[in-house]
Amino acid sequence: MASVPYIVTKGVVLRETETKDADKILTVLTAERGKIPVIAKGVRRKSCKYAACAQILTYSEWTLFQRGEWFYVREASVEEQFMGLRADLEALALGCYLAELTEAVTAPEIPAPETLRLLLNGLYALSALHKPPAIVKPAFELRLLCLAGYEPLADSCAYCGTPDPENPMLDVVQGVLRCGKCGVGERLKSLPLCRDSLAALRHIVYGEAKRLYSFTLGPEALGRLNAAAEAFVSAQLERGFRTLDFYKSLQLPSN
Repeated sequence: MASVPYIVTKGVVLRETETKDADKILTVLTAERGKIPVIAKGVRRKSCKYAACAQILTYSEWTLFQRGEWFYVREASVEEQFMGLRADLEALALGCYLAELTEAVTAPEIPAPETLRLLLNGLYALSALHKPPAIVKPAFELRLLCLAGYEPLADSCAYCGTPDPENPMLDVVQGVLRCGKCGVGERLKSLPLCRDSLAALRHIVYGEAKRLYSFTLGPEALGRLNAAAEAFVSAQLERGFRTLDFYKSLQLPSN
């Protein structure tokens, strides 16, 4: 009998689902194969040596074998657990949203090295660098959609061509920038920006990946950036995210 060909890869768990017989079905994002479905048999038993690897937002090295459309775990070892997320409910909730959003835009078994790098850097920014979630969230949303082919055109007004729009707005359906006075009929699907939030949006879309979170904004400008980025995701993907709903519920003021 021929030996089973094993695949060694590194990837982060985007989703975990418990099944019968102490198993889990995992969705794992890898650089070489993109998003893959992985069955971790017996991983919920106390004796399982790689149980920690099968937790959401854990980055591990996996040794797998394939049967049909499924990958099965032979062994695994943790590379990074992002423990800072586990100690902060808001950061953990946002991390889970980043994972669900990544899963939504990533194709099965299509190489995704940049997407994996973006996700790992986002989790690291929250976990180790303690970047404010209000900075990480819109930066990740916009950059991820750029990688997925939804890059907004933010260099000038789509109607009059000026690079410095007056009262700038982002049309979240068409994915274009416009002046407040241009494209009047498009206002219902446009979100207001300002000079600072527009500069941040351009930094996110056009800047270096390694400096993605290297910007600061005042509360009002940051609120505009967050609203525009979130509306852009909703309009482009035409769906909601339960993890986003939970993250936002944590933002509500307590009574």
